[in-house]
Amino acid sequence: MANRGPSYGLSREVQEKIEQKYDAELESRLVNWIIVQCGEQIEHPPPGRQHFQTWLMDGTLLCKLINSLHPKGNEPIAKISESKMAFKQMEQISQFLKAAEIYGVRTTDIFQTVDLWEGKDMAAVQRTLMALGSLAVTKDDGCYKGDPFWFHRKAQQNG
Repeated sequence: MANRGPSYGLSREVQEKIEQKYDAELESRLVNWIIVQCGEQIEHPPPGRQHFQTWLMDGTLLCKLINSLHPKGNEPIAKISESKMAFKQMEQISQFLKAAEIYGVRTTDIFQTVDLWEGKDMAAVQRTLMALGSLAVTKDDGCYKGDPFWFHRKAQQNG
């Protein structure tokens, strides 16, 4: 978390409005999907926005997630670091975001690194993961793992 004091007035109101968009039920679904999708022994975080943020904050799980949506040998992120250095962790979040956009997540559905890193807008992080899950279910290319009913299928584009 950034070393910022408490916010007051308008900035506090804005932050509270952002926090109201966070969905605890959706958090549970996303955590379950990430654990199933990554297919490893990943520890389930305790429920809550801050635990969800801490769980994803180093970018490792996000990189493993986007890699798991590609066939073996075709993963977009070659090296996933488990570094404790802040800039490395933020770099991994950025790599995930770039890979998610290439995968097909719309730019408007992509969160900013600070949304996750500083916990500024965890609802935006949820939105990105929902869009990614929906795309994975829609692509139906055999890489998606998990319950297909966890996400809505995207309408197919006429192209």
